[in-house]
Amino acid sequence: MTGGSPLPIGGSLEVWLAIVLIGIATYGFRLSFIHLFGRIDEVPTRIKRPLRYVPPAVLAALVFPDLVTIRPSVAATLVDERLIAGVVAGAVAWRTENVMATIASGMVTLWLFRFVVFA
Repeated sequence: MTGGSPLPIGGSLEVWLAIVLIGIATYGFRLSFIHLFGRIDEVPTRIKRPLRYVPPAVLAALVFPDLVTIRPSVAATLVDERLIAGVVAGAVAWRTENVMATIASGMVTLWLFRFVVFA
């Protein structure tokens, strides 16, 4: 065996060690919360208040990069079907506060623009 990696999958030992250690740390962090909330009867208000912002923040972090793509021109960026569907879904979410209506309106708009308007 000439050169190459000592691991069969590829990558250096340090990379795989970092992946394993980060996985163990993440698992331990999550397990600590499960253990903590299993031992107390009521979550304190000063902890409960910020936790209500976690789902919208995670959703925004997952969705926002797909909505905002850099195209060769500003006009191409503004007429991107994903951005248009995201704006429509955001408006529906703001007006109705209904998750299913938001998802449905965003998907219908995306499909309409992708398969009918820009086809």
